[in-house]
Amino acid sequence: MNRTNPAEYNHPFWGPYLSERQWGTVREDYSPDGNAWQYFPFEEAHFRAYNWGEDGLAGVCDRLQLLCFGIALWNGRDPILKERLFGLHNYEGNHGEDVKEHYYYLDNVPDHSYMAFRYQYPQLEFPYEKLKVENARRSRQEPEYELLDTGVFDNHRYFDVTVTYARAGEDDLLVRIDVHNRYHRPANITVLPSLWFSQMAQDKNAAPNIVAIGTNSARAWHERIGEWYFYSENADALMFTDNVTNKARMADSGVEERYAKDAFHTSITSASGLDKLWHRDHGTKLGALHQLRVRGGETKTIHCRLSRQQLAYPFDAGFAEVFNERKAAADAWYNSLLPAAVSDDQRNIFRQAIAGLLWSKQFYYFDVEKWLLKGDGLGAPSPQRLYGRNHDWQHLKNQDIICMPDKWEYPWYAAWDLAFQCIAFAPVDAAFAKQQLLLIMREWYMKPDGQLPAYEWNFSDVNPPVHAWAAMEVYSIEKKQKGSGDIVFLKKIFQKLLINFTWWINRKDRNGNNIFEGGFLGLDNIGVFNRSFYGEHMRLEQADGTSWMGTYALNMMDMALEIALHDESFEDTATKFFEHFVLIAESLNEHHLWNKEDRFFYDVLSIPGQEPIPLRIQSIVGLTSLFAVSTISRHTLNTLPDFKRRTEWFETYRKKYNKFWPNEERGDQEELLLSLVKRERLVYLLERLLDEKEFLSPGGIRALSKRHEEHPYSVTVDGIEYSIAYDPGDSTSEIFGGNSNWRGPVWIPINFLIIRSVRKYGRFYGDSLLVECPVGSGKMMNLCDVADELTTRVLSLFTRDEAGRRRCYGSYNDFYKNEGNGDLLLFYEYFHGDSGAGLGASHQTGWTALVAELIREGSERNQTHPAAG
Repeated sequence: MNRTNPAEYNHPFWGPYLSERQWGTVREDYSPDGNAWQYFPFEEAHFRAYNWGEDGLAGVCDRLQLLCFGIALWNGRDPILKERLFGLHNYEGNHGEDVKEHYYYLDNVPDHSYMAFRYQYPQLEFPYEKLKVENARRSRQEPEYELLDTGVFDNHRYFDVTVTYARAGEDDLLVRIDVHNRYHRPANITVLPSLWFSQMAQDKNAAPNIVAIGTNSARAWHERIGEWYFYSENADALMFTDNVTNKARMADSGVEERYAKDAFHTSITSASGLDKLWHRDHGTKLGALHQLRVRGGETKTIHCRLSRQQLAYPFDAGFAEVFNERKAAADAWYNSLLPAAVSDDQRNIFRQAIAGLLWSKQFYYFDVEKWLLKGDGLGAPSPQRLYGRNHDWQHLKNQDIICMPDKWEYPWYAAWDLAFQCIAFAPVDAAFAKQQLLLIMREWYMKPDGQLPAYEWNFSDVNPPVHAWAAMEVYSIEKKQKGSGDIVFLKKIFQKLLINFTWWINRKDRNGNNIFEGGFLGLDNIGVFNRSFYGEHMRLEQADGTSWMGTYALNMMDMALEIALHDESFEDTATKFFEHFVLIAESLNEHHLWNKEDRFFYDVLSIPGQEPIPLRIQSIVGLTSLFAVSTISRHTLNTLPDFKRRTEWFETYRKKYNKFWPNEERGDQEELLLSLVKRERLVYLLERLLDEKEFLSPGGIRALSKRHEEHPYSVTVDGIEYSIAYDPGDSTSEIFGGNSNWRGPVWIPINFLIIRSVRKYGRFYGDSLLVECPVGSGKMMNLCDVADELTTRVLSLFTRDEAGRRRCYGSYNDFYKNEGNGDLLLFYEYFHGDSGAGLGASHQTGWTALVAELIREGSERNQTHPAAG
């Protein structure tokens, strides 16, 4: 598929586009029952070739993922080389899939001219089996058994392996591998910088090859990317094999295939195996052998280079200078993004969050039609698959660089994660953020009926419709930076969002009364039962589904108004979304979703012949109504007379007949407020939000009220009792695989939305609306100050306290106080509702990178208003 980029974004040729886990993905699953974890487990990844992508350790690849580079390591004790990250699959972990490694994204810049990645490798045998057995033994009520718990890092007995990339030019990539021995005694390590062609490069029409041209150099060729020369300084040997499946291993025949994917494993880890590969000088996979002995506290360095030009002196004096120049340029760029007053600690958090965000880019290849109709060469295609997972998404043909939520835990794009990622991207690379939002709206992603693909496990699942909001956020951030906005971008995405909005209206408003369903809506186990699967004779009227659609309508109105200031043909479309918002707001507030006794919004279960059942769970489901808030300036109304006339008529008509009306006008008459909740109900919701006995935790807003710790909620439906209680840590529920938990922890994207919304209310109301924060403290704040307080609490998950501890590291803080570890950061998927310890995926930069935007915005406000918190 040769396509023009939808936003003409020119991806750098080399980038961090290599996945960190290709095994266990839906793309590699050709089983009749759709069990992707069992069909392609970790144990087969070193000898079985992939079909739809590649993975590697600290790796990069070209933008088509034809030629890949990464490292492999061996400590002299492990049964296999460490060439990919190890983790438990969904059925092995007591809380679902989980990576069991220590690695960090240290640095990156938008053009990937400077990148750094650190991996911490034990010198003792890696405890693969111990991690499996102990996690299998533990129940869902127990914590996960982590690598630090095994003792392999005790006494600092590990290597810090830092891989740094610096680009001398678009066609010249330099690599420095620093191996530092943290132990006090000498230790041996084998390092194997590796270059290989993916299976995608090895089709019938291409015959790629890597050929030795010297003792430390080789030439790689492919018809689509031409010639590339690889150099590895002072390598002990160049080893060659082919990136193909060892079918003898698959058949368990006991007959060795000498030049298959696992050849380096068998050669290096067996006592007499190295000479088997020393006499071969070509293949589709190369390893440059470096056998090192590193003294205690010593660092040894390996240099490699990939260039389009054949170089006589690839490691001359200018080699080191390139790294110095690229590092200095990266330092200057990051310094330009934040005011000088920002603390060193927050600068480091910001930089590693952005670095992780940039490392989250991945080349993603998936042609569903081809995947369904053809096998993987290991067996005949299964006819059951034609009616199984994603069978109705055969139009989906992805072959793009796109952001992953987490390149190990979630090495596939997720629609609503991507929206949040784009907001974090906007201040550092607005062009890429816009391209990503436009990309997922394209016809090779969006279904013809307008549905967006959720994620590869089930493209038909429904995520919250946040893309209009994200598009306006990205637009506004860039507009503020440049002084003018990209109206062409808004027009392009607005047209596609119209199709998606229509899908929502037609598919998720079953009764046509502006009360919406939607299923789990990205919140996994937030419900008392699985909200995506309940009795067919029932209807779940969702407070969050309805609120999300109110937010969607308001976002579309905002977008149409902004475009209409430049193109009047969009003015009546703004009116349409304004009126649609009013109707949704009426349904949310006048229907039975608002519980007058509890003063809270709840989902309502409707069963024929019975009274509607409000599911009285105090969770963020009932707080999503806060997200739909916008203001319209008097200037905009005066500039768009048709919109003003129509909205004034609509207001007069509805008030005449005593119908719900959501507007509120500021005293100076310069601004109108539109929101799903009026002032009185806003105060009620804030009373719960800001109560430390309910939603407010030291690290931000919990997903479920702490009140349910002492007051669990239960409901009986069709004779089955369902219960939910406050569960602040790892999930104890099996819903959606059990690796995510929305029943108490703190989630950064939800906190970001809440902070954004509360600040909008604060800007409108000013000091005319004061609330107690925290509840019971006696301290009264306006809502802008409340937003600042929430921001401070969220950032406290990452910042060092006076004792040098970070809340996110929980019981593992001692390890991160060791030499060399103090500045290392992980950006977890979610955080414990009480302690703030990081949980779930550990590299979710991803939406957790939004903390960088909170730091940046806060620094801007403090610079403009030094007295602000």
